[in-house]
Amino acid sequence: MSALEKQLQLGRLPPRPTMPGGLQSGSKMRMGPGRRRDFSPVPWSQYFESMEDVVVESETGKDSFRVYRSGSEGPVLLLLHGGGHSALSWAVFTTAITSRIRCRVVALDQRGHGETKVKNPEDLSAETMARDIGNVVEALYGDLPPPIMLIGHSMGGAIAVHTAAANLVPSLLGLCVIDVVEGTAMDALNSMQNFLRSRPKTFKSLENAIEWSVKSGQIRNLESARVSMAGQIKQCEEASTPEGPKAIVEGIIEEEEEEEDEEENGGQSINKRKKEDDTETKKERPYTWRIELSKTEKYWEGWFRGLSNLFLSCPIPKQLLLAGVDRLDKDLTIGQMQGKFQMQVLPQCGHAVHEDAPDKVAEAVATFLVRHRFAESVGGFHCVFPAC
Repeated sequence: MSALEKQLQLGRLPPRPTMPGGLQSGSKMRMGPGRRRDFSPVPWSQYFESMEDVVVESETGKDSFRVYRSGSEGPVLLLLHGGGHSALSWAVFTTAITSRIRCRVVALDQRGHGETKVKNPEDLSAETMARDIGNVVEALYGDLPPPIMLIGHSMGGAIAVHTAAANLVPSLLGLCVIDVVEGTAMDALNSMQNFLRSRPKTFKSLENAIEWSVKSGQIRNLESARVSMAGQIKQCEEASTPEGPKAIVEGIIEEEEEEEDEEENGGQSINKRKKEDDTETKKERPYTWRIELSKTEKYWEGWFRGLSNLFLSCPIPKQLLLAGVDRLDKDLTIGQMQGKFQMQVLPQCGHAVHEDAPDKVAEAVATFLVRHRFAESVGGFHCVFPAC
């Protein structure tokens, strides 16, 4: 077991470049009595080289898609995030993959998500979202796009498959789907609304949202949460007081902090901190989710129904990365035994595999691309071919 794997098991991350304030992102080390983990946000510029808004012509007018980019040569890795997330969920992965292979990264905020602005953000049908991908590729590269590999997580994985199956990216050389399987996804739809209702509706600050995402297990990697949560939430237009789910979440976090402080300094200054937090909440506008996923339910089945056969029918090299082998359905099990795609299981990860273990996902994707001679390794990267 590598040192990185041991650190991930323990919930600790390897050292990263020093962030603003002199603290290292992802660190759980305490530097003395009363010091807690750093949940402050980190800007996208720590991981991507540039950001731009790509304007495309659609049936309803002009739409603007937020895009983050890195790299200047090699194949393009077009990254599609999951439902409710944004392109920033690929930030740490981008640093990891560009240090292993020569490639270009394009991470996209899909319609209704992040900073993308479209005329009809409520239309999240698979057909419309797949068409968006083709339009963005055309706007970026014209009639002669470079070789492109689609990589998608969850909802983004489904949209990547629909895009590939509809041949909307003419220079497509490969497809990678992360932790989305038709059978498992369809089974989970019935409980999705309950899951969404269990989330807090608002947060008193971006730091509070980052803390919740890590302590709730939504994102198990603190470094990734510090850069990606800004793409999931936005500041409310009006100030409000903590009520309902928000108050409950903050209470849970405060209780955990109280236990930590009691271990370190006998619980001193807890009341003082709570008073300060209450004062801050009254002054500042809270944050809420950028997209109400519960209102997109009518599109869920269209994303996932028939996905396995669509994936298997794509005549390009394919890769499936899963958090657990139990997620594999019947059609994909048969396809995997027939060698129709490469599958790799990355255990000890949550659903956000590329955020929880960005280095492992980067290694798997880099190995896939080098193995098929789609990209060249850099920095002494050596392929380790998986057993399955």
